[in-house]
Amino acid sequence: MRILVTGVNGMLGTDVVTVLREAGHDVLPRTRADLDITAGPILPDALAGADLVVNCAAWTAVDAAETAEAEAFTANAVGPANLARACARAGARLVQISTDYVFAGDATAPYDEAATVAPRSAYGRTKAAGEWAVRAEAPEHWILRTAWLYGAHGPNFAATMARLAGEKDSLSVVDDQVGQPTWTGDVARLIAALIAADAPTGTYHATSGGRASWYDFARAVVASAGHDPAMVTPTDSASFARPAPRPAWSVLGHGALTAIGVEPIGDWRARWEQAAAVVLR
Repeated sequence: MRILVTGVNGMLGTDVVTVLREAGHDVLPRTRADLDITAGPILPDALAGADLVVNCAAWTAVDAAETAEAEAFTANAVGPANLARACARAGARLVQISTDYVFAGDATAPYDEAATVAPRSAYGRTKAAGEWAVRAEAPEHWILRTAWLYGAHGPNFAATMARLAGEKDSLSVVDDQVGQPTWTGDVARLIAALIAADAPTGTYHATSGGRASWYDFARAVVASAGHDPAMVTPTDSASFARPAPRPAWSVLGHGALTAIGVEPIGDWRARWEQAAAVVLR
């Protein structure tokens, strides 16, 4: 399959290009300089005859979005809308990467794919708008919500915790935010699996299984980095006030994947054990 990938300089985009090429696809990597999806209408020719487009381009600076929501909206909603229209005209399927931040974060059970969105941050609002735009403009689409991403090709929580563990005697990490640490390589492999399965149009959750607090994940990272996990102590979100509210509950369900016979990403701890040597090298 001929696949165009935007945002290829990012942590997820880098892994998507690698994994899809390994799967035998003809991959067309695009940076913002190559294809600025926010600049205006996109001609179908700009997609270079792609059968599928994976949009990894996004504004991901969660706190900065609180004071620059218009700019974040341009990147996370207007850009995907432009790309969706071009995909519809070109007859290409669009894969839009979304986020747990579209939910309120106040649930006590995993959010299923059809749960009501109720974002509480500017970032979440712009990503929810991007989902709406893709559904409205691109009949053939997959929306993949992911969360708590870490990987080998960009700044992320795991790399930061490993570095700080080598510099400090102790680390305080919040234990009242719960989610699913997810390797970007696994998200890329899930995209490849959806392609192989010719999955129906719809919304899917691309996160690891199980659940963990940031404190739990930090302890696992510190141990993998060769330090004593006892150096990590729990604290609460009030101790780390940030401009954008963080969801207290970011656990996503995977029923839509299992319904079509596609295996969800495995338990977060087992996946971290596989990823650690790659991410912390």
